[in-house]
Amino acid sequence: MLELILGTVFLIYILFIGQLIYGCNRMKRFSRKEFTPKTSFSIVVPFRNEKENLPNLLHSISLLNYPRELVEVILVDDDSEEVFSVQDLVFSLKVIKNDRKSNSPKKDAIETAIQVAKNDWIITTDADCLVQKDWLTTFDQYIQENEVAMLASSVCYVPKNGFLSAFQNLDFLSLQGATIGSFGIDKAFMCNGANFAYSKAFFKELNGFQGNETIASGDDVFLLQKAVLSTPKKVGFLLAKESIVATKPVETWSELFQQRVRWASKSTGYSSVYGKLLALIVFGGNLVWIMSFLFWLIGLLDQNIFMLFVALKFLIDFILLFKTANFFESKLQYVLASSLLYPFFSVSVAVYSLFGKYNWKGRNFRK
Repeated sequence: MLELILGTVFLIYILFIGQLIYGCNRMKRFSRKEFTPKTSFSIVVPFRNEKENLPNLLHSISLLNYPRELVEVILVDDDSEEVFSVQDLVFSLKVIKNDRKSNSPKKDAIETAIQVAKNDWIITTDADCLVQKDWLTTFDQYIQENEVAMLASSVCYVPKNGFLSAFQNLDFLSLQGATIGSFGIDKAFMCNGANFAYSKAFFKELNGFQGNETIASGDDVFLLQKAVLSTPKKVGFLLAKESIVATKPVETWSELFQQRVRWASKSTGYSSVYGKLLALIVFGGNLVWIMSFLFWLIGLLDQNIFMLFVALKFLIDFILLFKTANFFESKLQYVLASSLLYPFFSVSVAVYSLFGKYNWKGRNFRK
């Protein structure tokens, strides 16, 4: 009976991850063509104490291959304690103060920027990111070729050495794989605000972030899920190497845990039934992995059955990671060690996110 219960949970987990792999296979890579740029973008960057990162982001923005009259950059200062000197930029640049109205500083910052944005499309990224020269060109082509009002795209980590960075990269690749796969099966529920665009009119049509102001993060996923529930045909995913935005991995295990708790705390607020179900199944799959390990240790589970469970989970997870890493041209390092640690890390994050608080940009938040 024990083997049957554990095996059933593993089977459901494998079926759902297999569905995401199928979704990844269905997604077609976007082909760049020569287009006359038409879309006007307001690049919105909320920031707090980012004087080391912002110059790098602004430098990458200055290299964009896009008409300067169609771009403005809006930096939203969320009560920084550091003094940041704005450098000259080839594009129009504004630095404004965040108008705090809710429990979510980042949502407030984006809404503050939208109030003063002069262009038709908002595209958000983070202060610790780097963009590629054809970032906006690729977005513009997709928007011109498709009738969309919201467009998500990919994010990757800047490569670094060491187990912590490799572990983060594998975890992040799995999230990107789930994102791409969910779009591929028409069940989009997740995206990343470091590379997310939408028209101002559509944002207002969706009533912005209204309804989830009490949750500190989630400026990306909650808005996406609103859009998918409202008008899914207006939502697209740009699968192109030229549109990938790179971000920095965190430096310590404590920072990583806090970051993942913040991300996990959003899942209970999902309006997407599929998103909630997948989060529950991933939690269940990792929890059952730990339980199987403990049952094997105390002799309640046959070693061969335990090894079968471990092998099947590793295989299905690896296929999703491999497909995603292939798109990002990312190295898969410490895969076996990470696969053994991940269930304990993932379950700890999920449980803590239900009851604990987390630190974000020097401030404490509760779920």
